[in-house]
Amino acid sequence: MKLRAMEPEDWAEVADLIYVSLNYWYAQYGKPPIFRGGPSATRAFCEVYEKLDPGHCLVAESEHGRLMGSCFYRARETHCSLGIMNVHPVYWNMGVGKALLDFIVDFAEREGKPLRLVSSAMNLESFSLYTRGGFVPSIAYQDLYLQVPAEGLAAVPGSERVRPATPADIEAMRDVELAVSGISRVKDYRYFVENAEGLWHVSVFEGDGGLDGWLVSCGHPGLNMIGPGLARTEEQAAALLTAELNANAGRTPLFLVPVTCGDLVRLCYSWGARNCEMHFAQARGGAEPFRGVTFPTFLPETG
Repeated sequence: MKLRAMEPEDWAEVADLIYVSLNYWYAQYGKPPIFRGGPSATRAFCEVYEKLDPGHCLVAESEHGRLMGSCFYRARETHCSLGIMNVHPVYWNMGVGKALLDFIVDFAEREGKPLRLVSSAMNLESFSLYTRGGFVPSIAYQDLYLQVPAEGLAAVPGSERVRPATPADIEAMRDVELAVSGISRVKDYRYFVENAEGLWHVSVFEGDGGLDGWLVSCGHPGLNMIGPGLARTEEQAAALLTAELNANAGRTPLFLVPVTCGDLVRLCYSWGARNCEMHFAQARGGAEPFRGVTFPTFLPETG
């Protein structure tokens, strides 16, 4: 195989690769497809990652010119991030995933930064790939989805302190993420808040001494998901989550909640949320312990 950067003419094939490989994996285990509507739903990965970090989608190409696998990756101030990785079912168990991972591990080592990701707890093949590669899980998340009522959810304690984010909040968003997660990704905050594509909504929680949290949601028709985001406490996290779910009223967004946040999980169940999967935040090269509540996502991903 040959490893190279994705080109614009590859977008359709990469979107098809993501769509087919993930849906095929879910079908293997008797689960409904995670994506519907054809590969146009997964083109969002190419669009968003290439907008943020052009040239940072790695593809594996066969000797016949067919794409065997792909993975998105990027560097930020404090870390590197490994995004969604896929191998076409035709090429499973041929070393494609390991070749992609080895390339990105080398990239992170050249950057001199830890490498972070969010991996499926149910896909033991990928979990083993990452742990063999030196990644260490730090926290587990429940994947939940919720049909948000058209009229929205009722306010929860702290909802009065939540408001839409503005560009003036970007530095404070960085500061609170450094405090809670030990990472910074200013390019991402600015991208979400500026919202040039009209896909994103961002809420912040106003504490007594500044921001105590923030949360993003993606309204893309193919990937309606809450995250990334974080808060210092579960109550603040609940208020932010309520706001972003209400920003998606009438839809069925997916979101990840730490398994350790029992009160928040039970609140989600009281709304009617259902479990669909579990994921682990993992890091290679060390990571600070979380000091609050984190909401990871898959677009763009940082564990």
